[in-house]
Amino acid sequence: MTDVDTASRDRLTVAVLAQYRMATTEQMHLILSPDVRIEQTRRRLAKLRGEGLIDRVTLPQAGRTRVWYTTRYGAQVASEWPELRGRRPPRGAHDRTAVRLGVGHGLTVTETALAFLQDARRHGDLCQPLDWIPEVHHPLGGGEAVIPDALLYYRSHDTGTGEADSSADGAGGSMLRAFVEVDRATMGPERLAAKLGAYARLHQYIPAPPPGTRRTLTVPEESWRRRYPLFPRLLFVLDGTGPAGIHTRLTALQAAARQPAHTALLHDVPILAAPMTDLLRHGPAAPIWHPIGGPDQRVGWMHTRHTLPGPTTGAEPRAAAPTTAGHRPDWSQLRT
Repeated sequence: MTDVDTASRDRLTVAVLAQYRMATTEQMHLILSPDVRIEQTRRRLAKLRGEGLIDRVTLPQAGRTRVWYTTRYGAQVASEWPELRGRRPPRGAHDRTAVRLGVGHGLTVTETALAFLQDARRHGDLCQPLDWIPEVHHPLGGGEAVIPDALLYYRSHDTGTGEADSSADGAGGSMLRAFVEVDRATMGPERLAAKLGAYARLHQYIPAPPPGTRRTLTVPEESWRRRYPLFPRLLFVLDGTGPAGIHTRLTALQAAARQPAHTALLHDVPILAAPMTDLLRHGPAAPIWHPIGGPDQRVGWMHTRHTLPGPTTGAEPRAAAPTTAGHRPDWSQLRT
């Protein structure tokens, strides 16, 4: 049974790197095996590297942090597994230089995933490592598409929330889905706010029938309904700037929410934004999220816009106990 367990953990390690694109040694340890010594994670990564399935780059400007990614061979092997079938890695996903140049954003996205995984463990919810799926392609027609930084699947054990975008899963809980956008302040506030327009288009997009298709009595429906029973909520995680920059970006999102073209999206879908620093310090379930198009208050990420709680007090939310003491990563300086 030991050999079977080892093979299973090896497989999950390769699968996570294939799906997440990249992760540091510590991130991999906390994602996969926080209950064992980190030396075991290091040995597993070194073994898989020796087998040609994964590789690494070293970041001198970050204390010689090692960043792991799948090789082309490793990604090819993983693509045959049922849990990853149909997932296409982006260009450069297996190129050492491309990985090195993308660590600033890539590691921040992985750190966001880790925050949700750790929060689920603390609260007894269900969110497995492969429930975080980066860069899922959602066509809009005409060669355009919405590609969120990640799609999150999360089962909450609390069935009394009445969430607008949740569905009963038959196992004593509610299934939540979220599009996650991680903004590192590398683009202007207006470009960030423009993402609301893209999601509003996806919310209403009905694909045109192929040429020559016979008309039927079937009522056309939005393309997202083929994937989701309800449109996933939209979460903006704001990083790479201080309080003034966060305020500017929140203001831009709130202004965009007032556009008439976004009314249907805002009515049907909870849209929230939170600073990355608060996410890491308090956890996603804490009242750190600003409702976009809603009252000026802070809420947890699972709330529904139709049943907002009362105004928050001036007190800071209680910090969540970190899984590993001292794990306070900061990728804000990695602009390469």
